[in-house]
Amino acid sequence: MSDLRQRQTAKATSKAPSSSTTPRSKNNGSRGGGISVLDIFRVLLTLVVASCGLSYYMTGESVLWGYRPWYTRWPVLKQYLQGPIHLTPTQLTLYNGTDTSLPVYLAVNGSIFDVSANRMVYGPGGNYNFFAGRDATRAFVTGCFQEDLTPDLDGVEEMFIPVDDEGDDAGMTSGEKKVRREQDRRLARARVHKQVAHWEGFFRNHQKYFWVGEVVTDGEGEEKEKRVLCEAARKQRPLRKDLKGRS
Repeated sequence: MSDLRQRQTAKATSKAPSSSTTPRSKNNGSRGGGISVLDIFRVLLTLVVASCGLSYYMTGESVLWGYRPWYTRWPVLKQYLQGPIHLTPTQLTLYNGTDTSLPVYLAVNGSIFDVSANRMVYGPGGNYNFFAGRDATRAFVTGCFQEDLTPDLDGVEEMFIPVDDEGDDAGMTSGEKKVRREQDRRLARARVHKQVAHWEGFFRNHQKYFWVGEVVTDGEGEEKEKRVLCEAARKQRPLRKDLKGRS
């Protein structure tokens, strides 16, 4: 009987350690091998902070590698909250930079843009102050900054219509000449629209400038005189023979 009791005691003693160590091994494995959500968050946060720091070090001013969403710019956000403005040409003249309490505005194709961020350029004494406080779309196309500070685009397409040398239309019927003139004018107007869209997009997508509203008519209904194409624009007209050589 004593031998039987000793055997049973020995078996119980040998089984005890195995039963107690098994849960520990499982517990230790779960702690050492798994990655928690908190660990992932810490790694991502570290990468973001490092990227922002490197961006500021490289650019000297931006923590987002030069990207500035519109809602992070207070003047743009303020204008967005206030809503678009509508100014007549006469009212627009007040925003030419002379009054430092007012922003500096210019307009292209009826769209008003705030260019106050560059007062040294568009304000009094600036190289492009003549654009401030007005819609000078015509000058943006022709390049005549003294004669064409107006939104009137009537006749501007002439600068893109080819100049014919004597004999260029020899052998053409009157109908063919008419078709060619119409085609020339249609293509020239497309060039004008492309130029206007370019400059409007330049100010609309600029990092420092932003759209604030539209120009509205005074309602006076004055008849405008037909403008003459400025000299600099006339000199830019292409020769038809040159266009033939390119094609």
